[in-house]
Amino acid sequence: MIDVRPFNTLGGANHGWLNAKHHFSFANYYDPKRMGWGRLRVWNDDEIGARSGFPPHPHADMEIITYVRTGAITHEDSMGNKGRTGAGDVQVMSAGTGVRHSEFNLENETTTLFQIWIETDKPGAPPSWGQREFPKNDRSGRFTVVASGDPADEALSINADARILAATLKAGESLTYDLAAGRRAYLVPAVGRVDVNGVTLNARDGAGIIDEAVITITASEDAELVMVDSL
Repeated sequence: MIDVRPFNTLGGANHGWLNAKHHFSFANYYDPKRMGWGRLRVWNDDEIGARSGFPPHPHADMEIITYVRTGAITHEDSMGNKGRTGAGDVQVMSAGTGVRHSEFNLENETTTLFQIWIETDKPGAPPSWGQREFPKNDRSGRFTVVASGDPADEALSINADARILAATLKAGESLTYDLAAGRRAYLVPAVGRVDVNGVTLNARDGAGIIDEAVITITASEDAELVMVDSL
């Protein structure tokens, strides 16, 4: 089953400096039919204006993954971490027992990103933060695991039974992904139009996928894909 969430149906709010679209209920957007997708609780599609951002604010017991699409985001937190994550790269934060952080676009251009929240498997764990570069050429034609709760994936570490994957496809290329029984996938093309098991997704549409043993994705345009595989 593939449940398509077209981009033009997403909730959201435009605050001037921040234009946010929400795949699931978030902040002032509430839809009882879109509360999450299994353990995946938030998928926000954010456009953050130049020289602006989120001032310090708290989180606890949530796994937060940020995939930067264009521009860059600069992170600073109460653990003493500070770092800049650029386009195509990923940062993760396990909020654990509690952390305060800020996220600012210090660039002279708009930054666009996906922010993904997954319910933690380890409430009360110590908080942590990390980032890594993921060159797009290294994931051409295939999914690369960028964050995972499984150390064997050799990706950024999160405290959840989940994998966050990224891929790029050229027009006409396909890839397949095996989805284990009982697991859910949520797929968003950051760029480009694709067919997913015969269902069309346009750029920034979302697709909740369940009970599909094999996911076949074919690009009708050059595409950049982000997907979560979780319980």
